[in-house]
Amino acid sequence: ALLQLVYPHDFRLTEKEKTSICYLSFPDSYSGGLGDTQFSFRLRQAGGPRSSPFQDDGRYNREAPLTLQREAAHYFGYVYFRQVKDSSMRRGYFQKSLVLVSRLPYVNLFQCLLQLIAPEYFDKLEPCLEAVCNEIDQWPPPVPGQTLNLPVMGVVIQVRIPSRVDKPGSSPVKQCNQENLLPAPLVLPSVHELDLFRCFQPVLIHIQMLWELMLLGEPMVVMAPSPTVSSEMVLALTSCLAPLRYCCDFRPYFTIHDSEFKEYTTRTQAPPNIVVGVTNPFFIKTLQHWPHILRVGELRMSGDLPKQVKVKKLAKLKTLDTKPGIYTSYKTFLHKDKTLIKRLLKGIQRKRPSEVQSALLRRHLLELTQSFIIPLEHYMASLMPLQRAITPWKNPPQIRPFCQEDFMKSLQHAGPQLTCVLKGDWLGLYRRFFKSPNFDGWFRQRHREMTQKLEALHLEAICEADIVAWMKDKSEVEIVDLVLKLREKLVRARCQHLPVKEETLQRVSLYIDTIIGSLPEDLQAVLHH
Repeated sequence: ALLQLVYPHDFRLTEKEKTSICYLSFPDSYSGGLGDTQFSFRLRQAGGPRSSPFQDDGRYNREAPLTLQREAAHYFGYVYFRQVKDSSMRRGYFQKSLVLVSRLPYVNLFQCLLQLIAPEYFDKLEPCLEAVCNEIDQWPPPVPGQTLNLPVMGVVIQVRIPSRVDKPGSSPVKQCNQENLLPAPLVLPSVHELDLFRCFQPVLIHIQMLWELMLLGEPMVVMAPSPTVSSEMVLALTSCLAPLRYCCDFRPYFTIHDSEFKEYTTRTQAPPNIVVGVTNPFFIKTLQHWPHILRVGELRMSGDLPKQVKVKKLAKLKTLDTKPGIYTSYKTFLHKDKTLIKRLLKGIQRKRPSEVQSALLRRHLLELTQSFIIPLEHYMASLMPLQRAITPWKNPPQIRPFCQEDFMKSLQHAGPQLTCVLKGDWLGLYRRFFKSPNFDGWFRQRHREMTQKLEALHLEAICEADIVAWMKDKSEVEIVDLVLKLREKLVRARCQHLPVKEETLQRVSLYIDTIIGSLPEDLQAVLHH
């Protein structure tokens, strides 16, 4: 594989990244199929942090849902691959890929964009890319909560960028700003949501087990017949915890040439917390020590129904033509939800459209995640100091430590059984979850938000205080110390974008000036300096 062209030309990639992108842009094992296919990959950034061309002071990541944040240490690659007969080529066919590299996980938007650009690009080459990039350069930045109209190649793609304040599970807001666009825009219902029902067709009866494996951040291999099936299945799996962020590593498509190949196939240590999608049969041998292997074939129907894979023992994996199945010895903590499966089957019999089935599935997974997470959220909120404990002239009190046993006790009267009909060993599931990277990621995020909330409450308390009365019996040293502390607080509030009203910050700023004004002139000069 050869990297022919990078556009824009000033986009810096290390040699290691170029090599990885080349290998990840083509199917890893021979696929006889001619024609066009699309798939995606995710790549670890090599060699030091790089400035992004989009400087937005972190506003996007603060306002976007956690699951759609811009990645700092990974790139996503979206691939449009073409294989056509060509007698002038040594192999008898021509293979080419156009790859879009981004830090944003907008799989629908970027694959839709490639469907428009790639056929034209294979025909006209670089001039086509130049024209397209000039158009994309004019696009507005992705602002969470806004609907964008994105013109490219005579089409306007219309899409809404989700926001953190959207209610989870609400259907995308109907787009109303049509502004009589001509031509009528190509409206994408979502920038990132896959057709879950289609992706999960062979494993519908095991959704419960797969959700638990994702929640616990278990190492998992998806073995698929093509990069398309592999990448869609991995992305579907990692999205099924939303709105909880999947905090482990994942590779929608992974090849034997990857620089992490040795790291993942070594038997000297336990497999890492990662979901990895592969297509090369060679991986059956090198990854058979992994605890959970999902083998999916091309989609087959038995009658009206997609053929469901079976759960099998890992020992059965040793054959070369491994049959589709979930190879694992994992026992689920929760019982299967039979009503969901019945509703999906009824939908198949009634020929319900795939997006309706997907919405059913997504709502089920959302309710499951929320039932699990809400008790944790309640307990976490109880660790916040009382508002009356926050006084202006003392540092704000600490958030109390998270105690797993106290949390477990709280479940007796406020556990998931209140919102979820599923029976099973919820306590066992929480205990396992506490050991997973997903708990760690969730806890850090919540703790950070609560710390910022405390800082904001403290600033508000300072605003309400009678500063002149406080100063009456204080020495100059204490007053100067207060000025420096308040200044530091203001700087931090602005840098961290704390949830504080602008007027509060202005009042604190005014306070500082008032205090400085009451000091002798030599000190005033120093502090103003």
